[in-house]
Amino acid sequence: MDLGIGFLFLFFALANGQYLPNWDSLDKRELPRWYDENKIGIFIHWGVFSVPAFKSEWFWWYWQGSKEPDVVEYMTKNYPPNFQYAHFGPMFTAEFYDPDYWADLFQASGAKHIVLTTKHHEGYCLWPSKTSFNWNSAEVGSKRDLVGDLASSIRKRTNLRFGLYHSLFEWFNPIHLNDAKNNYTTQDFVRTKAMPELYELVENYAPEIIWSDGDSGPDYYWNSTEFLAWLYNESKVKDTVVTNDRWGSNGVACKHGGFYTCDDRYNPGKLQNHKWENCFTIDRYSWGFRRNAKLEDFMSIEEILKTIVETVSCGGNVLINVGPTKEGIIAPIYEEKLRQMGEWLNVNGDAIYGTQPWLFQNDTTNPNVWYTMKNESVYAILLKWSNDFVKVSAIAESKFSEVKLIGYDDKINWNPTADSIIIDTASIKPNNVLKWVYVFEFKNVITNNHAKKNFL
Repeated sequence: MDLGIGFLFLFFALANGQYLPNWDSLDKRELPRWYDENKIGIFIHWGVFSVPAFKSEWFWWYWQGSKEPDVVEYMTKNYPPNFQYAHFGPMFTAEFYDPDYWADLFQASGAKHIVLTTKHHEGYCLWPSKTSFNWNSAEVGSKRDLVGDLASSIRKRTNLRFGLYHSLFEWFNPIHLNDAKNNYTTQDFVRTKAMPELYELVENYAPEIIWSDGDSGPDYYWNSTEFLAWLYNESKVKDTVVTNDRWGSNGVACKHGGFYTCDDRYNPGKLQNHKWENCFTIDRYSWGFRRNAKLEDFMSIEEILKTIVETVSCGGNVLINVGPTKEGIIAPIYEEKLRQMGEWLNVNGDAIYGTQPWLFQNDTTNPNVWYTMKNESVYAILLKWSNDFVKVSAIAESKFSEVKLIGYDDKINWNPTADSIIIDTASIKPNNVLKWVYVFEFKNVITNNHAKKNFL
């Protein structure tokens, strides 16, 4: 293209509000505000890996790729010599899959958006994909459009948004392996499989989150910027969709995209200059369901709430993962945690939803206190209860009119000192709803400064 024509094209594109297929242009798109306000989402890792349900969702790779001894031994002991991973496909039956029950559970958890895996690195699609005709849920296994069924159920609940995870690469797909062998100078896999799938998912299900993963190969190999430009300019979700940062292995993560995930379980513990997300698993060791998991392998409700509070205080969102069984059951251990989380958020959600980071993320003298802010209120979220008094220092720099314990109707006694506020907790007898994490609200806060907002 002639340089002058190129500049002219750029001028007209920008004048018409169009995003160009390059990061300089795409990174200028403002993140739709609903995502920051939601704060809490549920991640669902479900696929053929849920059939062996051993070790993790990386089962196939651990068996045939890295050949982890415990996985190889498991297969040797439990399956015939000629058994192939594809033989697990018909066993992914989902006979107890009730998407309405799932949606009700997610709503009860207090989550505001859902992200379902449509295809993990194993390549199996949870929808009737045109590019994976013999390795998808409509043809092999449940004989259902699992993505479409959940999309319909989620959208019956007006306060839930629907999002989709998609892995770009596939471990053992020979076309992708050949592209990689050619140092990504060929794009046969991108042209015939990866990108057609993404366009198909957007056109068929209109997800408001595209959570990309498996970016083994540079962004120019995946045509990532071309897809995102189409998504932001022309797709049916162009005004509301949000995307993450996993669009190429050449330094794209934590640098480009709508919100940054950086790494799994990313939790920097301090304010960032860009909107970010902490995706983590209730099962500490796996994103997929594990039949051999022990009770101690799962996060407690206190640990889950602590992670939520620390993340939101620093301007992040959480995406909390559950792994259903091959039958389509969300195991009771997951359901219990999600319902407990919803019980707490039903009382204390004002300190989470729609908040912004305050001047301080955690207290200067009390490491168990984290702050959020909304309007003229500052919330001090206490991770560890004291039966006599609570001392907070950061709030002492502000003027405020009232201290309240959310969910507690009686008057709270407090006294200022030279450098802190002392809150009397000896006379407070909270009920069971408040037993995990306590939230004090400092109303009508007046400060000379305001929280940084450049991460939005």
